[in-house]
Amino acid sequence: MQRLNIVITGHVDHGKSTLIGRLLADTDSLPQGKLESVKKMCENNARPFEYAFLLDALADEQKQGITIDSARVFFQSKKREYIIIDAPGHIEFLKNMISGASRAEAALLLIDAKEGVAENSKRHGMLLSLLGIKQVAIVVNKMDLVNFSEIAFNKLKIEYSEYLATLGIKSDIFIPISAREGVNLIEHSASTPWYKGATVLEILDSFKSVEEKENDDFRMPLQDVYKFTRDNDDRRIYAGTVTSGELNVGDEVVFYPSLKRSKVASIESFNTEVKTSVKESEAIGFTLETQIYVRNGDVVARADQSAPRVSNRFEANLFWLGAKPLELDKPYKIKIGSAQSTIYLEEIKRVIDGDTLDRADEPSVGRHEAACVIFRVHDLLAMELFAENQKLGRFVIVDEFDIAGGGIITEVLEQYTTRRTKAINVNNVLVDKASTSAEFEEELFALLRKHFPHQFH
Repeated sequence: MQRLNIVITGHVDHGKSTLIGRLLADTDSLPQGKLESVKKMCENNARPFEYAFLLDALADEQKQGITIDSARVFFQSKKREYIIIDAPGHIEFLKNMISGASRAEAALLLIDAKEGVAENSKRHGMLLSLLGIKQVAIVVNKMDLVNFSEIAFNKLKIEYSEYLATLGIKSDIFIPISAREGVNLIEHSASTPWYKGATVLEILDSFKSVEEKENDDFRMPLQDVYKFTRDNDDRRIYAGTVTSGELNVGDEVVFYPSLKRSKVASIESFNTEVKTSVKESEAIGFTLETQIYVRNGDVVARADQSAPRVSNRFEANLFWLGAKPLELDKPYKIKIGSAQSTIYLEEIKRVIDGDTLDRADEPSVGRHEAACVIFRVHDLLAMELFAENQKLGRFVIVDEFDIAGGGIITEVLEQYTTRRTKAINVNNVLVDKASTSAEFEEELFALLRKHFPHQFH
């Protein structure tokens, strides 16, 4: 069954936990007896039942070692399975929001119908925009507190649409709901006869998952190389998760930025039938016809398809969460795919205030500010524009072991050439020529063996 990673976000107390709990209950995705046991617990403690309590109960089970992860909640419709990535609403947890949302393919953004657009409602809209999540539905919750008023719903819809327009986002998906009452979650409700749009579950089912994309070029960030020696097993397995495309036994692959290449000899996976091909989202390993030495973080691509971009400079949309401002020329750590390197802020093109969206030329990027910036990386890295490959076009910035920011790559720039990068480039050219030469020699000897077999006995 297909999966879709979604992030459900919203200002604290706007009803995110209630919505998740209600979705779990109404889609029969809870462990057997869990709903009844939580209701019984509420009765015994003279507390009114709330669907948000279901998440607390699941969290308790997690502590007891049961395999339910409160930060990654699962539920499923008739179409597919969903993974809800936790995104806390309080401003102090925005870094968790970035970390979670960076893995999401779609998002539900909650706004309280009575309280209206809050400070974090705007920040979360901006974050989703900066992270490039284009499949977003605005869910107007607690409609029961405004008597399911169409006027109140339309007023909020106009206000938030105008805000999104300033971010360059056009979203016409607004759903009036009451998570507590189950209104417009799974089925349409008589409480909102004026609403003719889709329910929350219908909207989620209409979103596209990465598994539904076709014709993407193969990409796999290399996570590790495993070398086996037991019982004369000399396999060297190149392992990672496929972010896009398809790989087959016999395909020639190129590792970027090193440009080393070989052909896939076998595809390896644990406890499965022998595979001859793998597709997007699969965690796999493969062996090569020739042993080559590459490093973790390289991006593997097929030689017959387009190559990823390789550079040490790029322009990006960034959201900063660090306690200290992002400063020019200070070393930070960056993570793109499975690659890590040191990075420097080269230029701040503009800073955007999260509340007012004012733009200003500033010497640094402060906490909770967004900016358009240029970064310079210490090493050459393989990367992609976010618009072309979401998983290799997102990055996270780490400052002193703490996640301090995240963003998307909007443009890959010409390399900043240093003595070190010159040496790397020369080495890559030599490696590429050596690979080409080795391939030519292999083909030559194959012809000689075919036409002059007696010379090789």
